[in-house]
Amino acid sequence: MNQIKILGLGAGELDQLPLGVYRKIIQAGECFTRTIEHPVISDLAKEGISFQSFDHVYEKHDQFEEVYEEIVETLLDHAANGTIIYTVPGHPMVAEKTVQLLFEKAEKRGIQITVDGGQSFLDPLFQAVAADPIEGFQLLDGTDLKRDEIIITQHMIIGQVYDAFVASEVKLTLMEKLPDDYEVSIVTAAGTSHEKVIKVPLFELDRQMELSNLTSVYVPPIKEEELLYHEFSKLREIIAVLRGPNGCPWDKKQTHESLKKYLIEETYEVIDAIDSGEEGLVGELGDVLLQVLLHSQIGEDEGLFTVDDVIRSISEKMVRRHPHVFGDAIAETAEEVRMNWDQIKALENNQDENLPESFLAGISPSLPQLMQSFEYQKAAAKVGFDWDKVDPAWEKVKEEMNEVEAELLKNEVDHNKLKSELGDLFFSIVNVSRFYRIQPEEAVHTANRKFQQRFSYIEKCVRESGKSFADFSLDELDHFWDEAKAKGL
Repeated sequence: MNQIKILGLGAGELDQLPLGVYRKIIQAGECFTRTIEHPVISDLAKEGISFQSFDHVYEKHDQFEEVYEEIVETLLDHAANGTIIYTVPGHPMVAEKTVQLLFEKAEKRGIQITVDGGQSFLDPLFQAVAADPIEGFQLLDGTDLKRDEIIITQHMIIGQVYDAFVASEVKLTLMEKLPDDYEVSIVTAAGTSHEKVIKVPLFELDRQMELSNLTSVYVPPIKEEELLYHEFSKLREIIAVLRGPNGCPWDKKQTHESLKKYLIEETYEVIDAIDSGEEGLVGELGDVLLQVLLHSQIGEDEGLFTVDDVIRSISEKMVRRHPHVFGDAIAETAEEVRMNWDQIKALENNQDENLPESFLAGISPSLPQLMQSFEYQKAAAKVGFDWDKVDPAWEKVKEEMNEVEAELLKNEVDHNKLKSELGDLFFSIVNVSRFYRIQPEEAVHTANRKFQQRFSYIEKCVRESGKSFADFSLDELDHFWDEAKAKGL
């Protein structure tokens, strides 16, 4: 029979090895083993058992995936000639990547896999650190630790911390979620007479020299509320409390309608922060996120949707509209990406039976008017209602300027007519900005900010003079303006 018998060596020493596993190893006489660095191996070797380890494979490759692949392929090749024994530390089904790969590949090669386990390292490790896993725990691989998979409110065991390099990677990943001085435990040879538990601040994790293949890192769960403030789940909980029965009266009475103005204000404050060199940008982005969470919580309170639906919606859209990243499409320039985006969006809209017939229907009437003009023109351009070059757009601006001037030169100015002509002028200027891919709302925002800074400088000069504005001529005030301009304001 073509078979691989996988036997777990347990977490400790020979007297802890299950009798059945011991007998199978003795009967076989020779075994493959992932690593010879295990307390049981040396004891069994004294009884005449021969072990062929794969420790040398770790030195051949830079990536653990390559190590595991070579081990598995070697085992499968040998099993093609009959039955072999493969031993691993602990229990074969706990933190053993090679075992998982064997299960994935063996059936296709006509090879049977059986498992007979020793005690995993989990029980003695929990005992070593006096932790109860019923409170919730994670078992993570130190060689492939990902920040976003870490749940800091649960007990955390990080295995496979073989050496200082892995320990350093684990440390850096944990420090993205935890304070640098957060106390963690380095547990070596749990459940054996050589068991050692060392408590160290996180930043010293990779400075311990006794790391080995029997080393795990234990991270206790976070208890302090303040240390959870960077977690999305904590923010969601805070918003739910604010909207809850014992929450804030102001937050509880808000609706989608009442919050609209705050979302607009916070969005513009983000733009201000960006224009001022990103000073305060973190706080302003937080204020926008707050608005998203408040709207999502209102949706949840009304039983309509949750923030999970919001996240799912945008995740699906990002994957769907980036086939060049998440699929087989090709887009090598930003322009090609934009074209793909527009084509996919158009296809999605055509599949929506409830979509109104107008190409302008998808543009929100709540947009600021300059942005709405920009979006209307962009939508019209997509179906060919547009000039090929910017020159005619400039001519249209001049034409509208002449019409405004003609209205102003009349003996009696018709204010309704003037308003209409000025509107046409603004609209035509928006068209020019669209050709140069400049958002008119941003351009006006920049101009407003520039005016505010320069006029503030004029006010400062007037105050420092001890006079009032009435004491200065327009030319003198203009001089202050030119000074502000020269200073880069």
